[in-house]
Amino acid sequence: MFSTMLNPLSINCLVLALLCTWALCNAQSDSDSPKIQLRLAGEKRKHYEGRVEVLYDGEWGTVCDDDFSIYAAQVVCRELGFMDAVSWLPSAKYGRGEGRIWLDNLHCTGSEKSLAQCESNGFGVSDCKHSEDVGVVCSQKRIPGFKFIRNQQIFLLASRIPITEGFVEVKDGGKWRQICSEEWTQMNSRVICGMYGFPDEKNINIRPYKLLAKRRKKNYWGFSVNCTGNEADLSDCKLGREIELRGNNTCRKGMPTVVSCMPGRGFAPSVSIGFRKAYRQPLVRLRGGALIGEGRVEVLKNGEWGTVCDDKWNIRAATVVCRELGFGSAKEALSGAKMGQGIGSVHMNEVECSGFEKSLTECHFNRDSVGCSHEEDAAVKCNVPAMGFNTRLRLSGGRNPSEGRVEVLAERNGSLVWGTVCSDSWGTMEAMVVCRQLGLGFANHAFQETWYWQGDSSSQAVVMSGVRCSGTEMTLDQCLHHGKHVICPNGGGRFAAGVSCTLTAPDLVLSAQVVEQTTYLEDRPLYALQCAQEERCLSTTSDNADPTSYRRLLRFSSQIHNNGLSDFRPRASPHSWVWHECHRHYHSMEVFTYYDLLSLNGTKVAEGHKASFCLEDTYCDEGIQKRYECANFGSQGITVGCWDTYRHDIDCQWIDITDVKPGDYILQVVINPNYEVAESDYTNNVMKCRSRYDGHRIWTYNCHIGETNALRTHFLL
Repeated sequence: MFSTMLNPLSINCLVLALLCTWALCNAQSDSDSPKIQLRLAGEKRKHYEGRVEVLYDGEWGTVCDDDFSIYAAQVVCRELGFMDAVSWLPSAKYGRGEGRIWLDNLHCTGSEKSLAQCESNGFGVSDCKHSEDVGVVCSQKRIPGFKFIRNQQIFLLASRIPITEGFVEVKDGGKWRQICSEEWTQMNSRVICGMYGFPDEKNINIRPYKLLAKRRKKNYWGFSVNCTGNEADLSDCKLGREIELRGNNTCRKGMPTVVSCMPGRGFAPSVSIGFRKAYRQPLVRLRGGALIGEGRVEVLKNGEWGTVCDDKWNIRAATVVCRELGFGSAKEALSGAKMGQGIGSVHMNEVECSGFEKSLTECHFNRDSVGCSHEEDAAVKCNVPAMGFNTRLRLSGGRNPSEGRVEVLAERNGSLVWGTVCSDSWGTMEAMVVCRQLGLGFANHAFQETWYWQGDSSSQAVVMSGVRCSGTEMTLDQCLHHGKHVICPNGGGRFAAGVSCTLTAPDLVLSAQVVEQTTYLEDRPLYALQCAQEERCLSTTSDNADPTSYRRLLRFSSQIHNNGLSDFRPRASPHSWVWHECHRHYHSMEVFTYYDLLSLNGTKVAEGHKASFCLEDTYCDEGIQKRYECANFGSQGITVGCWDTYRHDIDCQWIDITDVKPGDYILQVVINPNYEVAESDYTNNVMKCRSRYDGHRIWTYNCHIGETNALRTHFLL
C-alpha cells in the first residue's frame, strides 16, 4: 500500500509506501517443499490473468505448458488468493517470458497448497522454449481472509495541488521498509508515478530528504527492483538482486529512495489560457466512461473520430493511451465495448505498443479493420491522481449515497463552512459535474427543489450561485459562477440544488446515413396541414398564408440508436405527458429534437419545429427484446441496443423551406438538445449534412455526426 505521512520537519513531502507486490504471496508449502513465489505477468488485460511466473532461488522464471492442466491452474490461482481457475492458455498467449523455465511436465491433483508440491521434472529441468509459456485466467472472486497484499493508494493533501513526491517504502512482513537508492533507476520511478496517476517522473532536489533520512530509523527492504519502464504496475517488474541487510551499514552508498512525479496537464496547478491554446491536443480521447480517466478509446484520423478494435488490445497499449491523456498507467484494458459502442469507422486494429510511445498513433497497428465491429470497441481504465475532489463537495439527505442536496465547502469570514447551491439555472450539465467530482458516475437527474431531502441543518446557507457548466469540468468550482457575493432570488432553502447519480447512462446517436438516403422535397397544400400547423410544425409565415397555397417541405427519416449502457427514459412522469392529435399518441418529451436548415456561416434560415417525440423501440439488435411502445399509453423509452425510427412520411417529420432561397446550406439535427435526459456522451448528439437547393430539387451529402461549435470551442480552450 502506498501511504502518506507528514515529516517532522514540516516539509510537504509525501511518503509513498509501496506494497511488496513482487512477492505476491509466500507459498504455503510443507517444510519439505521448496519455497516459491508466484505472479501473473505478461501482456494481460486484467489483474487476475497472465503468464505464470515463479520466483525460485532468487530468480523469476516461467512454467512450460507441457502436461499443464486445469488442476494446475487451480493451484496457481488459489496460491495467489483467488477462489478458482477459469481456464489456462498454452503457447505464450500472454507473451514470451525471459530467463529460466522453472517447471515442466507439471502434474497436479488440484488439492496442493503450492505449485511446488505438484509432481514435475524438477526445478530448472525442462526442454521447453518460451513459446510454450503457460498462462492462466483466475476467477475474480478472492478467497475470504487471504493475506494477499494489493496495491492501494492513500494520500494526505495539504492543498488543492496533489503532492507529488516522497520516499518509496515497501510493506513486507507487516513492516514498512525503505528501498535502497543504490540500484534505483529512472524507469522504476516512471512505473511508480504511473501507478499514482502521473504520466511522467521528474528530477528532484534530494537535499531536504537527506536531512530527513538522517532522522529516520533505517529499515531497508532486502531486494532491489528492476523495471523496464513500460510496465503498468510495479508487480509486473522483476526483482533485482537480494541485498545483504547489515543494519545501519546497509545502503552505505545510497539513501532511502525518493520519487517525484510530473502531473498531467489537466491536473497541473495553474495553466495560462495562452498555454492552453498553444498546447497540442491529443489525437486520442475517451468517451462513455462513468469516471475520470476511463472510457472507450477513440482516435482522430482525417478529421473523423473513430474507434479501436480490441484484437490484441492489452495493458501496454492502454497505458500509452492513459499517459497520452495526462493520466498515469492503465489499471485495466477493456474489450468487448464495455464502455459502450462507438460510431463511424474503426480506425485501428491489432494495436501493438512498446509502452514508450507518446501517442497511440505511434504504435504499430493493422489499418485493415475488416471483421471488426463496434461490438469489439476497446476501452481503458487509467490510474488518476488523488486530488481530494470529493473532500470539498458532498450530497446530503438522500435515500442513498448517490443522491441528495448538493453541499459545497466554501470560505466565509475567514472560515471554511458547508453550504448549499442556488438552483437557479441548475440543470443536467451542472449535475454531471457534481457526480463526476464525487466519483459517482453520470447524472441521473438534476433537482431544483430539494425540500424532501433533510440535509445538514448547519449547512442551510447558500454559498454558491449562478453556476453554469459546460459538462467537461472536473469540479463544480471550475464552472462559471458568482463570486463571494451570492445572488439567489429564490433564497435557497427548499430550492437548493440536488442531484442523483448513476454509474451507467444511455447514449443516443442519430444515423447520418439514413438521413442522407431519405431526404427529398414535397409540396403540400396548407389546408392539408392544419393539424401540423396547430402543433407549430410549419414556418410562422404559414399563419397568414392562403389555405390553398402550398408549403415546400424538406422531408427525411430519423433513426435514433441507443448505444449506451442503460435505457433512455423520459424525465417526465406519464401523468404529465401530452396527447398529440397529429400522431395520435402521447409525447413524453416536448423538446427531443431540433431540425434546422442553416446558412454556411451557421445562421438559421428555416426551422423544422419538430419539438416532441413519442419514444419507443421500433427495431432492436438480434437477441434484444423490445420494451417500449407508444400505443395504448404504453411505457416510453429506447432500450439499449434498440432504435426509434420516425419515418419521412409522418407529419412534422420535416423542415418547412417554403421561404428559403436557392443556395448551399447545412441541414442540422440535434437530439436531446436541452440535455433534459443525461447521456454518457453529448458530442455525438449533433448531425450535420451539406445541402444544395436549386429552387426545385435538393441534394444532401456529407452527413456526419460531430460536436457542436460550443462544445468544440470549449475543448480547444
